Amino acid sequence: MAKYVSKLARREFLKVSAAVGALGSSGLINRAFAAGDTVNFMAWSAAVDLVKSHVAEFEKSIGIDVDYANAPWSNYRDNIITKFVGAAPLDMMWVSDAWLPEFADAGWIAPINKFDNLMKYNDEAEDFCNDSMTYKGMQYGLTYYTDFMAFLYDEDALKKAGIDAPPATWDEVTEQCLKIKSAGISEYPLMLALANESWLMNFLAAMVYSHGGRFTDEKGNAAMQSPTEGAVAALQWVVDAVHKHKIVSPACVETGELTGLKAFQSGNHAFALEPKYRMRPINDPKQSQIAGRCKQVLMPSSNGGAHNTVGWMRFHGMSSATAANQAHAERTAKLIEWFGGRANGAYKFQKYLFTDIGAGFGVKPLFNDKDVQASYNSYADVEMIKAQQALALKSDVVTPWYGEWQETNASSWQAAIVGKVSPQDAMTKAGDKWDNLKQEFS
Repeated sequence: MAKYVSKLARREFLKVSAAVGALGSSGLINRAFAAGDTVNFMAWSAAVDLVKSHVAEFEKSIGIDVDYANAPWSNYRDNIITKFVGAAPLDMMWVSDAWLPEFADAGWIAPINKFDNLMKYNDEAEDFCNDSMTYKGMQYGLTYYTDFMAFLYDEDALKKAGIDAPPATWDEVTEQCLKIKSAGISEYPLMLALANESWLMNFLAAMVYSHGGRFTDEKGNAAMQSPTEGAVAALQWVVDAVHKHKIVSPACVETGELTGLKAFQSGNHAFALEPKYRMRPINDPKQSQIAGRCKQVLMPSSNGGAHNTVGWMRFHGMSSATAANQAHAERTAKLIEWFGGRANGAYKFQKYLFTDIGAGFGVKPLFNDKDVQASYNSYADVEMIKAQQALALKSDVVTPWYGEWQETNASSWQAAIVGKVSPQDAMTKAGDKWDNLKQEFS
C-alpha cells in the first residue's frame, strides 16, 4: 500500500504533458469531461462493494448520478493517465501522494482550495495528510487512506531478557538488542528489511526522520549529506548495528518487507520496523506465532528527533478539466466530500474501510469512535497508534524525479551497509544525484 511505484521517465513525462496541453488548448478535454451531469469516478479495485454502496447512498441522498469504474492497482496509474491524455470522462479519482507532483505539473488534476466545503476538513485531518496533498502551496484533495511505519516489539522477548520497558531512543535499542542477543534469545534482535524494493524508501525515511534528519531542506534541495541534519546519522546507526554490534543481520540488504514480516511473525526477532497495518496479522493466531505478544512503541528518537516516522496516504482528487466547469466542479466536490469528508454528518466511508479491511484513516475524530477503538484495541493500542500517527511526517522526496534518484539512493545505502563506502560518502553521492536531477527537471 505504501509503494513508491511512480517512475515516469523524463521524456515520457514531457511527451505526455505536451499531449495533454494540446488537447486542453483545443477544448477537447473540457468537452469530454464535462459532458452531462453525471460525475465520473475512477478508483482502484479496493473495497469495491463498499464503494458501490457508498455511491448509491450519495445518489439517493444528494440526487447526483455517479458513473463508478475501477481498475486493479497494478495498472491503475497507467489507466487514468490514458484517460487524461485521451480526453475520456473523468471527474473524481483516487490519487497516490507519490503521483501528486507529476499529475499537478502535467495539468491533470486541480487544486480544491476554492471549495470551502472541502477545505473545512483540514482541521480534522492529520497534518501530514494535509501536507501530502499540498504541492506548490495548493491542496489537491481529501484523504482516502493513510498509514505509517511503526516500531514493533515482541513483549515476551523483552521479558525473557529482563527488560522492563521498550526502548525510547536508538541508543536504548542498541542496548536492549545486545542484552537480548547475549541472553541467546535472538541472534539478530532487530529486523530491518532493506532490500531494494518498493518498500525501501519508507524504511529509510522512518530511520532518518526518527534520527532528527531529512533528505531535503525546505527549498527542496538535498540535505541528506548533512552529518547533523541529513541522513548520515541514521545510516551510520544501521552500519554499526550490522558490523559493530551485530544486532541486525548482514542479510538485511536482501530482506524484503514480506520476508521480514514472516521472520518477525515466527519469533526470530525482538524488534521490527513494519507498516502499522501489519499489526493485525502479526497478532492473529491463525497467521502468527507471536500473536498477542506484538506491541507498538513510539519510534525511537535520536539527535533531538521527536519520535517522528514517515506516513503515506491516498486521496480523492478532481480533474483539471472538471474544475474548469464550475457547475460540474461543484457536483464533483460534493462527491469528494461524501467520500473524504462527512456524509450526512459522519466520516462514514473512512470508517467503513477501517472496519471492513483495516485500512487506516487520516481524520482524527474517528479515534473517538467506540467501534474504531474496539477494533484497534483487539490487536493493538489505539492510543499508541493515535500518538504515533500525530508524529508522522510526509515524505520529503516525492518529486517527478524520485524514481531515477532512488536508484542511486538505494544502491548508496546498501553499499554503505555492506561496508563498501562510508555513510558520509554514500549520502554525498545520493545528495549530488538529487540536486543534479532537480536542476535538470527545472
